[in-house]
Amino acid sequence: MQFTLGIEEEYQVIDPETRELISHEQKIVEVAAKHLDDQVKAEMHQAVVEVGTRICTDIVDARAQLTDLRKTICQIAGDLGFHIGAAGTHPFSEWEKQLITPNPRYEEIVKELQDTARSNLIFGLHVHVGIKDKAMALHIVNSMRYFLPHLYALSTNSPFWEGRNTGFKSFRSKVFDKFPRTGIPDMFQSVDQYENYVNLLVKTRCIDNPKKIWWDIRAHPFFPTVEIRICDIPMTIEETICISALIQALVAKLHKLRTQNLNFINYHRALINENKWRAGRYGLEGKMIDFGKEEEVDTCVLIEEMLDFVDEVVDELGTRNEMNKIREMLKKGTGADRQLAVYEETKDLTKVVDYIIEQTRIGTD
Repeated sequence: MQFTLGIEEEYQVIDPETRELISHEQKIVEVAAKHLDDQVKAEMHQAVVEVGTRICTDIVDARAQLTDLRKTICQIAGDLGFHIGAAGTHPFSEWEKQLITPNPRYEEIVKELQDTARSNLIFGLHVHVGIKDKAMALHIVNSMRYFLPHLYALSTNSPFWEGRNTGFKSFRSKVFDKFPRTGIPDMFQSVDQYENYVNLLVKTRCIDNPKKIWWDIRAHPFFPTVEIRICDIPMTIEETICISALIQALVAKLHKLRTQNLNFINYHRALINENKWRAGRYGLEGKMIDFGKEEEVDTCVLIEEMLDFVDEVVDELGTRNEMNKIREMLKKGTGADRQLAVYEETKDLTKVVDYIIEQTRIGTD
């Protein structure tokens, strides 16, 4: 079993003068398409650019592809007079001033969801891990839900919203929570049960296709992958790669348990949501619930335990280096911690944006 990877990142397009989000009128996409084909896409808001790797055989391939994507987008944006930033929200731009990309699909979403869609000015990381068997993918989704708050805490990178310190390490998911069919999914006992759910939503015109189910984790409706969608976009390439490697290791470990006729305990969505809320509010500095012990435990301790849990598959995947760097991330803090430190020192949100831009470019020279 190879556990291939696919990584998608959503970037901010920033005006170098004002440091506000700015429409690039799809110019970045148009130029980038000549070099990257379909690996760069427009998003609903014109101040967003999305990139996606091709199928990556391993973490070395993923690192090379993602570095090339960030480098290319940063260079093209610079040539066109823009900056690129990687953070889950922009520190002070207002969604009310942002333009929507002309596209029938986006127009339909806005017509249905109204300000919920217009205000969805957020930037995430989506990681796909290849699992061909749908029943196995669904089993892994069920089990992996427990670890989503841990991954979320590691990725927190959106403490500001419309010029305010929100008090959250990740406000991005608070914005996205207004959408339907988001958050931690329920557990599905079989592929038939899941498909019956989807078919009912289509039949009753809640959705026209299963891609409009935007859960934090899902068995992808069209690709043979498990897709993890809970993370803020990390500020640096290194953080994205390390989190992606950890996601891959979790999938590989849960797959190994299943093939050995062993299961990870499945916890109720309501309990996992308690940890998700804590992860978004406190990031790595808080505590989450250890459901086995039924007590609060430091989030960093739980992440260390997660690293121990996946340890037996790490060398097979060739990601020992990335797991060691996860431990470094626990010490130096997340993008949110670093954004807040810059603001504490400067009291200037434009300096925070400058820092985001600078960090986004690391490793692209």
